[in-house]
Amino acid sequence: MNLAFENPLDPMGWLIFVVAGIGTGVINTLAGSGSLVTLPIFMYVCGLPASVANGTNRVGVFLQSLVGVAGFKKAGNLPTEGLVWILVPSALGATLGSLIAVDLNEEIMHYAIGGLMVFMLGVLLLNPKRWIRESTFDPAKVKHPLTIGLMFLIGIYGGFLQAGVGIMLLAGLVLRAGFNLASANAVKLLAVIAFCIPALLTFWYNGQVNWLLGFLMAIFQSIGAVIGVRFVSRVPNADQWIHRLLIVVVAAAALKQFGVFG
Repeated sequence: MNLAFENPLDPMGWLIFVVAGIGTGVINTLAGSGSLVTLPIFMYVCGLPASVANGTNRVGVFLQSLVGVAGFKKAGNLPTEGLVWILVPSALGATLGSLIAVDLNEEIMHYAIGGLMVFMLGVLLLNPKRWIRESTFDPAKVKHPLTIGLMFLIGIYGGFLQAGVGIMLLAGLVLRAGFNLASANAVKLLAVIAFCIPALLTFWYNGQVNWLLGFLMAIFQSIGAVIGVRFVSRVPNADQWIHRLLIVVVAAAALKQFGVFG
């Protein structure tokens, strides 16, 4: 069990760590893609190898998702109908995706993360929320084989990398399954929990989790999750500012992954 800091954090490092934790807790609750921030933090601020950063990142994602789901349930925004058709294939896909991830070498993992960030930068610039403003829930769509297959594929990706999966889940849940955006955010967090469990166990078994850093990040991300749930209805345009910030962070992280900054 790894409980050590790979790089001792100085005051600026701690500030970045705390701000990133709280900020990504809010981001993951309102929209998604917070891991596009925390993965570079674990690698470049804390000094974790890419594979260990990928596993350690799941600790905070899992715990902040639990906090977010509890908040949505308390607010009455957590649907229950047909969730088994979403959660089971997501968890099965995540098991397969995490098994793929643990066998990748460091160089491939760096390029996989960098390639994802380039792709997600394009998605962020296109503002995908324009596609999901008008939707109505249809229980039949949740049980459709296409929806089940899509959740399985998203689960594979989530088990493999996690970063950016929130936007994929929102798009699938709203555009394919027919949830509205508020309900989709709650179901998205449930799906993340479902595929975080097998993924985290797989990374743990393979010695790719730094529990100390993971739990510390989880504390700050959980604070962010509480803030996100509490203010999701009071600040309707908050996600626009979050995405503007993500554009800058994702672009810088992609350049770093491909060695532009040395």
